[in-house]
Amino acid sequence: MLRRSLAALVLVAVVVLAAGSGCNTVRGVGKDVEAGGKAIQRGSGK
Repeated sequence: MLRRSLAALVLVAVVVLAAGSGCNTVRGVGKDVEAGGKAIQRGSGK
């Protein structure tokens, strides 16, 4: 049980660090969110 919790915690930490390094500024976060929204719109056929 403890091993599973520790693995989940490590996974969350890796995801947070990867996301943080991908967009270092508020402007970067905005661009990432905008790009994600555009991809969703293209995928939905609008």
